[in-house]
Amino acid sequence: MSKAIKEYDAHLDSKKRITIRGAQAKYYHVSEKIDGTIELSPRVLVHPDEISMNTLTMIDQSIANLKKGKASKSVNIDELKDEKLQ
Repeated sequence: MSKAIKEYDAHLDSKKRITIRGAQAKYYHVSEKIDGTIELSPRVLVHPDEISMNTLTMIDQSIANLKKGKASKSVNIDELKDEKLQ
């Protein structure tokens, strides 16, 4: 787990929003955990016109394969977490 570089208390406004002081990104991915913890990860959104044709072709092929049932077996995320800790 990363060390915190800033900590502060915040409250919801009347529209149930929280302000992030000194935010470094414009967009965030939000993960809300069962215990009430909320994790924000910075995201960079790319306009579809900026994605290369090669990447779009690969995405289309992947979706077609998935629809045909051509997919590898599921990955056990717990195993990956254990490896990272070692």
